[in-house]
Amino acid sequence: MLGLGYKNDLKKVKPGYARNYLIPKGLAIAANETNKKILAENLRQAAHKAEKLKLDAEALAAQIAEVSLEIAAKVSETGKIFGAVTSIQVADALKIKGLDIDRRKIVFEQKEIKVLGDYTALVDLHREVKATLKFKVVEA
Repeated sequence: MLGLGYKNDLKKVKPGYARNYLIPKGLAIAANETNKKILAENLRQAAHKAEKLKLDAEALAAQIAEVSLEIAAKVSETGKIFGAVTSIQVADALKIKGLDIDRRKIVFEQKEIKVLGDYTALVDLHREVKATLKFKVVEA
């Protein structure tokens, strides 16, 4: 639809539409000087908060890059792992190292990890910040 705005947009509409529909339904507020100043302050604070979140994610990515993980797994006589290494095990190993990462943010580059060796995973910390995690699967 043409002419629709998003949250925090300033849009010019006909006075009757604003007075009879938008304002009573809580979809808009009048764009007077006070409300414009409040909007500008809210946008400034939101930008500051978003920048802080990004900086925190970049700092965490630097910590993840320095970590070396070893994940122990039970192995059969043929060298295959019983089951597979999952993101839960990687998240638990990171928690032991002092990094609390949600398991859903860890994505393996390989489909399944069923043999011993060195692997990498991608950790999604922020929409602009991704970290590469290197870990090794060893015999328990």
